[in-house]
Amino acid sequence: MERHQVAIYLAAMALGGLLGRLAPGAAPGLEHAINPVLGALLFVTFLQVPAAELLRSLRDTRFLAAALTVNFVVAPLVVAAMFTFLPDDRAVRIGALLVLLCPCVDYVIVFSGLAGGSSRRLLAATPLLLVAQMLLLPVFLYLFMGSELADTVEAAPFLRAFLTLIVVPLALAWLLQAWAARRPAGQRVSDAASTTMVPLMAATLLTVVASQVPRLGDSLGDVAGMVPFYVLFLVVMAFAGKAVARLFGLGTGAGRAIVFTGATRNSLVVLPLALALPDTLALAASVVVTQTLVEVLGMVAYVRLVPRLVPGPVPAR
Repeated sequence: MERHQVAIYLAAMALGGLLGRLAPGAAPGLEHAINPVLGALLFVTFLQVPAAELLRSLRDTRFLAAALTVNFVVAPLVVAAMFTFLPDDRAVRIGALLVLLCPCVDYVIVFSGLAGGSSRRLLAATPLLLVAQMLLLPVFLYLFMGSELADTVEAAPFLRAFLTLIVVPLALAWLLQAWAARRPAGQRVSDAASTTMVPLMAATLLTVVASQVPRLGDSLGDVAGMVPFYVLFLVVMAFAGKAVARLFGLGTGAGRAIVFTGATRNSLVVLPLALALPDTLALAASVVVTQTLVEVLGMVAYVRLVPRLVPGPVPAR
């Protein structure tokens, strides 16, 4: 499954789109399944980050500084440059902001590894990126949308999503790690859970796409209008990530990882936040899912192109 995971993810999205078209009545039930499936996926992701290694990773200051810079300085500046040209619909704009301002923490690790990036460093930086984006997202939304957003968006769903999708899976993962370190049975459970990464990612993509396709309705044109912006973001952030990696003097593996973390967005984790918005902003969720579709296809290209953009050292003759 790991060798063919890209094909599995694309097939899952295609199947989700077909299911959403043929059985739109299943969308509400699938929507309720998003959080449990996503929570399980993030639990398995966090399971691969040993708590002790996380503490050691905090000493890798250059990589962490580069990751924070590309995600919370460069990416917001790129979004700000595009913001004026986005469609006028408030739901579309809020959905675009939610997804483009938050760095990915799940399949970026997979795709970065396929391109020769330092997946281990990205894994260790994941909790820090998650906490940083949850703290900074309200600030960014206020800066882009102003105080009017505070009258529309409630804080409770955001806090609930942070607790159920981040705090709980992270705590459970570390508890299982502690059990695995002391008992063979715990190690067996940990090993078995780690093998579910690809199926859980495929299940998440299928569930998300199938639940959101029926929502499009007459708004397909507005959502499709975001596709060029998502493609432009991927192109610009590839070169921006390379520039940041060079600025911090990172090696090949770390540099490729910075390119991936700067370009991939946290669509799966912010989707529950978009779903928690009022009905007048319901289109925001479809805007978030559209970014996922564009990004997964973009990652297929990234796996081939990033090694050329950030080449390895030339071997001595």
